[in-house]
Amino acid sequence: MQRIVYVNGEWLPESEAKVSVFDRGFLFADAVYEVTAVIGGKLIDYAGHAARLKRSLGELRIPSPTDPDSLLEIHREIVARNNLDEGLIYLQISRGPADRDFAFPKNPAPTIVLFTQAKAILANPKVETGISVITIPDLRWARRDIKTVQLLYPSIAKMEAMRRNADDAWLVEDGFITEASSANAHIVTTEGKLVTRSLSSAILHGITRASVLDLARSVGVTVEERAFTPEEAKNAAEAFITSASSFVMPVTRIDDGPVGDGLPGPVTQRLRAAYIEDRLSGAI
Repeated sequence: MQRIVYVNGEWLPESEAKVSVFDRGFLFADAVYEVTAVIGGKLIDYAGHAARLKRSLGELRIPSPTDPDSLLEIHREIVARNNLDEGLIYLQISRGPADRDFAFPKNPAPTIVLFTQAKAILANPKVETGISVITIPDLRWARRDIKTVQLLYPSIAKMEAMRRNADDAWLVEDGFITEASSANAHIVTTEGKLVTRSLSSAILHGITRASVLDLARSVGVTVEERAFTPEEAKNAAEAFITSASSFVMPVTRIDDGPVGDGLPGPVTQRLRAAYIEDRLSGAI
């Protein structure tokens, strides 16, 4: 059965969904995106994703093709049309079609696309074992706080991780971890402190990251927002990543060595459980 895709106001079978070859998202990666998790047919952390989308569009001066209320209704409609119980909604907005020119078109007509991906999030088997990561240089552009579709280097990082029999890569710049290929990176020190990189243009301002840090503070976990080195991560008691597609995912190996005892740690597990409970109760 084909998925139903939303393209510029139309609901289409995926085989009929098309975008212009002149679309700047295709020609220049001149586009932003968001990914929202769906559990039990409801949207998780939607308000945060909508707010970040607005910010990303503003940073690139792309006019929004829809208003906030309509965007929420489109999300709910795509869940219903695809009978999505658990998985993801992918949203992309580009500056739209225009003759190829590095200069932005004067009167852009943005392209908006949404599609669903059915995926097990709560029952991901990696939660029980944790994932392994490698460390490699961070060679992305400098505005990682804007959630653009410029994802070629993260894809290269992921492929390098797979080549080295790992699940993902943690990116390193000036001797410090920035983030994972598509998630924020966190460690838990031997003193039980949660350490994660502070917000800047060096990392994506993760919606799940923000929620988890709030929850950590509420349950008495000390949070330090600062940069940390690969060596500090390897000597940490625990490590994990956060993202809309994995929530809180343990990291149990870094560069072929175990983190802590090589098993998902108690703080990580506690935060994952707290996040799921809290966000399911507030899902829309």
